[in-house]
Amino acid sequence: MFAADNGLRGDPRLKAIADAISVVPNFPKPGIMFQDITTLVSNHKAFKHTVDIFVDRYRNMGISVVAGIESRGFIFAPPIALAIGAKFIPLRKPGKLPGEVISEAYELEYGNDCLEMHVGALEQGERVLVIDDLVATGGTLCAAIRLLERQGAEVVECACVIGLPELKSEHCWMENRFMSWSSLANRNSISDGRSLEEILETPIYMDANELLELR
Repeated sequence: MFAADNGLRGDPRLKAIADAISVVPNFPKPGIMFQDITTLVSNHKAFKHTVDIFVDRYRNMGISVVAGIESRGFIFAPPIALAIGAKFIPLRKPGKLPGEVISEAYELEYGNDCLEMHVGALEQGERVLVIDDLVATGGTLCAAIRLLERQGAEVVECACVIGLPELKSEHCWMENRFMSWSSLANRNSISDGRSLEEILETPIYMDANELLELR
């Protein structure tokens, strides 16, 4: 769900956050409107609004772990974890973590990728919040959920700063249940006039295949 649909409609902080995110046309390839969060995090008021809204949502959910997805998830997850009294766990790309790791591979339109975390980073039954900067099709979030659940975690929710409404991936299908995500800003990423069906036939972001039910 978008934050505006979750009791925050009309909240001036949402506009401040959206206005602080820069849009870079045709990056990294033609037809993509790149959502640049560097201008958000360099605006201390908008950055604080972002963290505060997430903290307000999650402070009383009994979350003990905030997992951030490499790399931009690392910007938002630690301050949220500190504010709600949880520990931070990084979910990293292959070869970045020392020691014993557990891995989860997932498919992209242009190949494969993988997330890793340290074995023993969390305890059985810990309640986890997953943080990333942007959700498009949800493929990376679904991989993060699988990885954490293999370690015995209970993933409470996934939260992102930006959601792309033209790819309606509000729910990630995982073993006959839905994992909801929340996002603060809904943005348009497509600039070449194609329909949703055309976008999905030639995905710009991730082809989540069986991991995602588009709604």
